[in-house]
Amino acid sequence: MTGRRNRRKDSSRFNVWRSYSDMMAGLLMLFVLIMCVTLFQAQKNYVEKLAEQEEKMILQNEYTSELLEKQSELAAQESQLKTQDELLAEQQKRLEAQNLTMEELQATLAEQAALLEEKTETLSQQQTTLEQQQAALNAKTEELKDKQAQIDKIVGVKAEVIEALRQEFKSNDMNVTIDSQTGALVLDSNIMFAYDDVELSEEGREVLSKVLPIYCKVLLDDKYLPNVAEIIIDGYTDTDGSYEYNLVLSQQRSLAVAQYLLEIKEGFLDGNDTEVLKEKLTVNGHSMSHPVLDENGNVDKDASRRVEVKFRLKDEEMINELHDLME
Repeated sequence: MTGRRNRRKDSSRFNVWRSYSDMMAGLLMLFVLIMCVTLFQAQKNYVEKLAEQEEKMILQNEYTSELLEKQSELAAQESQLKTQDELLAEQQKRLEAQNLTMEELQATLAEQAALLEEKTETLSQQQTTLEQQQAALNAKTEELKDKQAQIDKIVGVKAEVIEALRQEFKSNDMNVTIDSQTGALVLDSNIMFAYDDVELSEEGREVLSKVLPIYCKVLLDDKYLPNVAEIIIDGYTDTDGSYEYNLVLSQQRSLAVAQYLLEIKEGFLDGNDTEVLKEKLTVNGHSMSHPVLDENGNVDKDASRRVEVKFRLKDEEMINELHDLME
């Protein structure tokens, strides 16, 4: 009995310790479980913290970038503002300079206005003078038109006389050259005179007896005589010798032609025409002036020794003056 009791006591003790050990094992497992849960939770929290910190770092980086961009923009704006301030300062200086320039400009404009007023008054006076001159010019123009009509008439008469001379020589079967501008009849001194002589040769007399009557008769015709101022005989020499010697020679030769004309006047003129011829006749000597040049520009001495018979219409001096004036 005692042994059973002891075994029961020992069994009871073993069961207590066994329960205790089970309890302690349970507590240990619970502790381990708690620790595992705690560690898992801590790790989870840690991971979450890391993710949160990483997200915050990303946000911070973005914020930093934005902040840097803002700072850059602010720096650019500050630079722009500084540039604008400088431009404003420069514009202010320009405005100040312009204000001074405006004052000078206003003073200049005032001077120019006064000058313009003076110029306007001068222009008005000039306009009045111009109108007066225009009126005078109009009067002169009308006068010139009248003179031009007279010129045309006289030129027409001269052309008509020249043509009449040509036709008259042609109708007499004489090959004589009449200058188309002056109406001059050129007589070769080599035929008219011996070299350095003033006496008409027989050949010269024969030529003159044929050409002078025809030439003078046309000019003394009633149709043309009212317009004829002079019948001119001009003598010319070559360029050999002195001017004085040649002047005398040319005068004597032209005088010899005129004298011969007066000798034969009664053969083709009546008494009245003879007196008119004497009144119209003019004799000139021109020495070596106006020599005739050849195609190379050299003096043609044979051609320069000549006597020219020509005529001058009335008012030809007026025509020449008017031509000069109109030119």
